[in-house]
Amino acid sequence: MDTAEPIKILLVDDSPLLRHAIATLVEMQEDMAVVGHAANGLEAIEQAHEHKPDLVVMDIEMPVMNGVEATRHIREQLPWVKIVVLTVSDDDDYLFDAIRAGADGYLLKDLRPEQLYDLLRAVMRDESPLAPAMAARLVGEFRGRKVRTPAPDEEERPQLTRRELETLRLVADGLSNKEIGTRLCITEGTVKNHIHNALQKLQLENRIQAAGYIVRQGLGHRPTDS
Repeated sequence: MDTAEPIKILLVDDSPLLRHAIATLVEMQEDMAVVGHAANGLEAIEQAHEHKPDLVVMDIEMPVMNGVEATRHIREQLPWVKIVVLTVSDDDDYLFDAIRAGADGYLLKDLRPEQLYDLLRAVMRDESPLAPAMAARLVGEFRGRKVRTPAPDEEERPQLTRRELETLRLVADGLSNKEIGTRLCITEGTVKNHIHNALQKLQLENRIQAAGYIVRQGLGHRPTDS
């Protein structure tokens, strides 16, 4: 019998109907439990401190305080809490603002329930899900953005091991930990260790930021790569 504690989830959305609909779906999963509801960013911060959730599902456009600001505050005050943005908005500015604020994933509300469950579990495995359209925009933005300061030369870059670099390249390609492990013939635990070590060296918070680093520095897979 599985005795693992369920994932404690805080739902944040200014629509009571939508909050309760998502709660109903989530509560159908044995490994998930809704521990609180919030109608705006300020309530989200208060509820996060009270309930200490594992994961916050955060809307963006809300009264009093929006989801980006709430994400920033929760990330600073409760850094171990995972935060996933779930919104109807596909606005690029919201995407980049949420990532800069420390969001661990960015999803649109047109997901099927099964997709939502899988992606929330992926966050708890230290993966950073993005809606496919958002992932394409993110990579496009990083590739098209003009760097304001000169890129560091090879000697000035943090020194990643060959395996750490290869792992981050596959993260930037959108692969999950399981897929990376299969590709590199290593365990998922080893994949997580490589990612954790690389994030520490690069002083980054999550996989999304790491993918951006790989693209900006021109370290992604090239046609001649094996």
